[in-house]
Amino acid sequence: MSKPQAVSNITDAASLRAARELAYAEFRQTQVVRKLTKQLSKLGDQLLSHLWSSCGLNNEATLVAVGGFGRGALFPYSDIDILILLPADEKLAQALSKQVEQFVASCWDTGLEIGSSVRTVSECISESEQDITVRTSLLEARLVCGKKQLFKEFAGAFESAMDPKAFFQAKLAEQIQRHYKYQNTPYSLEPNCKESPGGLRDLQVITWVSKAALLGDTFKDLNQAGLVTQRELTELNRNQRFLETLRANLHLLAGRRQDVLAFDLQAALAGAMGIQEESSRQASEAIMRRYYWAAKAVTQLNDVLLQNIEALLFPQESKTILPIPGEGNEFFIERQGVLDITDPQLYQKHPEQILRTFLVFAQTPNVKSLSATIFRALYNARQKMDSKWRSNPINRALFIEILKQPEGVSRAFQLMNRSSVLGRYLPAFRKIVGQMQHDLFHVYTVDQHILMVLRNVRRFMVVEHTHEFPFCSSLIAHFEKPWLLVIAALFHDIAKGRGGDHSQLGKADTRKFAKDHGLDKKDTELLVWLVAEHLKMSQVAQKQDITDPEVIRAFAKKVGDERHLTALYLLTVADVRGTSPKVWNAWKGKLLEDLYRATLRVLGGAKPDASSELAQHQEESRAKLRLYGINDELYEDLWKQLDVAFYLRQDSSDIAWLTRHLYNKVHSDQPIVRARLSPIGEGLQVAVYVKDQEDLFARICAYFERHGFSIWDARIHTTRHGYALDTFQISGSNLVDEGGSYRDIIQLVEFELTAALTNSESLPNPSMGRLSRQSRTFPIQPRVHMVPDDRGRYYTLALSASDRTGLLYTISRVLAKHQVSIHTARINTLGERVEDILLLDAANLGKNPKLQIQLETELLEALGA
Repeated sequence: MSKPQAVSNITDAASLRAARELAYAEFRQTQVVRKLTKQLSKLGDQLLSHLWSSCGLNNEATLVAVGGFGRGALFPYSDIDILILLPADEKLAQALSKQVEQFVASCWDTGLEIGSSVRTVSECISESEQDITVRTSLLEARLVCGKKQLFKEFAGAFESAMDPKAFFQAKLAEQIQRHYKYQNTPYSLEPNCKESPGGLRDLQVITWVSKAALLGDTFKDLNQAGLVTQRELTELNRNQRFLETLRANLHLLAGRRQDVLAFDLQAALAGAMGIQEESSRQASEAIMRRYYWAAKAVTQLNDVLLQNIEALLFPQESKTILPIPGEGNEFFIERQGVLDITDPQLYQKHPEQILRTFLVFAQTPNVKSLSATIFRALYNARQKMDSKWRSNPINRALFIEILKQPEGVSRAFQLMNRSSVLGRYLPAFRKIVGQMQHDLFHVYTVDQHILMVLRNVRRFMVVEHTHEFPFCSSLIAHFEKPWLLVIAALFHDIAKGRGGDHSQLGKADTRKFAKDHGLDKKDTELLVWLVAEHLKMSQVAQKQDITDPEVIRAFAKKVGDERHLTALYLLTVADVRGTSPKVWNAWKGKLLEDLYRATLRVLGGAKPDASSELAQHQEESRAKLRLYGINDELYEDLWKQLDVAFYLRQDSSDIAWLTRHLYNKVHSDQPIVRARLSPIGEGLQVAVYVKDQEDLFARICAYFERHGFSIWDARIHTTRHGYALDTFQISGSNLVDEGGSYRDIIQLVEFELTAALTNSESLPNPSMGRLSRQSRTFPIQPRVHMVPDDRGRYYTLALSASDRTGLLYTISRVLAKHQVSIHTARINTLGERVEDILLLDAANLGKNPKLQIQLETELLEALGA
C-alpha cells in the first residue's frame, strides 16, 4: 500500500482539511488509531500556533490544550478544547481582549471546532474547585504555545490545589451517576462506546484518579508501581486500542461526532475494521460481540484498579478488616463494604470456594462488590472451572443455595456474569453472552435480558419493592418454592441464537439442569413447561379477546392448575418488563392481571357464563351509581340500548362512569366527549358518544395522532339505536411534553375532540411519519391477515408492521374509505413494532368477497409506504 504524503505548513482551512484527509486515509488502511489521534492533535497544535502568532499573542498570554486534546488523543470529529491563560494583571488582560476575540474567531473560520475558555490562573483554580468537570479537563492541561512561565504558574497552583482523595470520591460518584444514566449495563444493543459502562470513559477515569494521586500518567506507570499486573496491563492496552479504533471509525463513517454504536452503522463498522461475516453470524453481530467482551473486561478492570487506588489513598480505612460470620466462611473477610479473601491462591487450592464466594456475597448485606483480589483470583482460576468442577455435588448444592437466598441474588448473578463464572458453570449461558437480538423488541443482549428478568422476579420477593407490583409481590409471597421462578428466568431465553424455536430448544437445557441439581419430578415439570410456554400468556392477553369465555376456557386448559398459572403470570410480567422501557405500560399490566384473575376463576370451578358475568357487572355498576345519588330508573333508557358485549368488555367502574355522563343525553344530537385520568394509573381514558358514522374511528385517530397520543386500547361499541360509544386508553402527547400534566389537558381534549367530530370536512390526508433509525436498519415485512369468525358476524384483521407516527390513522382511513366498520381494536406496540388486532363488521365484507382482497392490498401498501 502506498503511504499518503504528509502536509506541512498548516496555516488555513484548506491545508488543515487536506492534512486531515491524508491522516484519515492512512488510518483506513492501517487501523493504527494511536497514530491517527496523535496526528490530529499535532495538526491542531500547528494551526493553533500559527493563528496565535498571527493575532500577536506570542508571549503575552498562554494557549493550553485541555481534555482529550490535552492528552494528545484527538478523534476525527471531537471538539478541540483549549484554555487561554491570561496574566493576573487586569489592565494587561483587558488590553489583550480584542486579540483573544480575534484568535477565537479565526479558529472557527479555519474549521477548528473549539471549546474555549479564557481565565487567569486564580480563576482556573476557583472554577476547578467548584466543578469536577473543569478540574478533570485541567488535569490534562498541555502547553501549546505562548508564555511558558504563565503555564508553569498554572501547573504549580493546580497541583497544590489538587486534593487526590476528594477528586477520587468525586470521580467515583460521577461514574456511578453516568453508569446509572446508561442503565448500569454495557449490554444495550446500541451502546455508547465512550460513556456506557465498559466504555472509554471508564478507562479514562482510571488514568485521571491515578494522575491526580501522582501514581502515574499511563497504565504502564501503574504496572511499574505494582497496581496493575502484567496480564491486566495487556488487557487494558488491548481493550483501549479496540475501543479507540471503534470510536475513530464511527466518527469517519458518520461524518460527525458519533459515539453510539447505532444499528445502521454496525455492519459498515465491521467492514471498516476488517471483520467478515461468519457462517453462523453476521459481521455486525461479530463486531458487537467483540465490543461486549471488551466492555465486560473494561468494567472489571475499572473496578479492580479503582479499588487498588482507593486502598492507597485511604490506607487506614483499607486496613479495617471484619470477619464474615457463618460456618464455612473462614476464608472470607470484609474491607469497607467489599468482600475479600484471606488467600489469593484460595481458588487454586479449593475450587469449590468459587461459588461459595457468591453465596457469601448474597448473604452479607454490607458488602457491595468483590475485591480486586477476588476478581484476579477468579480470572487465574478459570482453568479450574471445567466439567469436573461443574459436576461436583458441592458446587451444585452451592448454586441452588445461591438461588434460594432471601436477598442479594440478582447482584450475585450480575457479578457471576461479569467475572465469567456464570458462563463457565452453565455452558449454555456462555453461548448467549453478547448475543444480539434483532427483533426491535428487546434493547439488551440475550444474557443481559435474562439477568434483567431474573432481577425483576427477585424484586417481587423483596419487601422494599412491594409498592412497584403489589399484586405480584402478594402472589409470590404465597408461592411454594419461589426460587424456581428464578431458574425459569435464567433459562427462558437461554437457547436463543441456535436456530429454531428457542422456547422448545430451551426445554432440554432446563431438564438437564433440573436432573443434575436433584429437583423432583413436579418441580422439573413446572420449569420445563414455563420455559416452553413463557410467551403464551402475553400472546393471549395482547392478541385475543380476553372477555370471550372461550378464550379464557382454552387458556385455563393450557395452564392446567393455579400453580402453573401463577408461575407463568409472574414470569410473564418480569419478562415483558425486562425487554425494553418502551414495551411495558400500565395497560399491558392490566390485561395480564385481568387474564390471570379470569383464568383463576375458571380453574377454581367457575364456568365462564355470559349471563352471570352480565348480571355481576350490572349489579356492581348500580352500586357505584347509587353512591352518586343516581337512581336505577334514570339510566334505564340508556342501558336498554347497550348489548351484552358492552357489559362484558367494560369494568363496572367504567360502566358507572359512562352512565353518569350519558344517562340524560341518550338521544343527543351533539357529540359528547368525556375524559378522565386513566384508572390504570397512566395516561387518559377518553369516551366518545355520537351518532355513528362510517369515518368516526378515523376522525378520532386523526385527532389523537395529531397531538402525539399513543392509543393503547380502543373499545368500539354501537348501541341498538345507532350511536357509537367508544372508549380509548391513550398516553403520551406533545401537550404533556410541553410542561403540563394529564389532569391539565382533560378539558382541552374534551373541547377539541368534540370540535373535530362536529366538523364535517373530508378526512385529511395521512402524513405518515418517518421510520425510526432502528426500523430502517431491521425492516419488518408488513403483514395483513383477515379471516371471518365461526359465526360469520365479524372478520379478524391482524396487522404487523414497523411503528411510525400516523400508522393507525392511515389504517382507519383505508377502512373508512370502503365503509368497513370497526367493532373492537386491540393496539399492541412492541418497541419499534406494532401488532394490531381489529375486529371488523362483516356486513360489507361478507357480501363482497373481492372487497377483502382489495382491502388487504391497500392496507399492505399503506403499511409499507
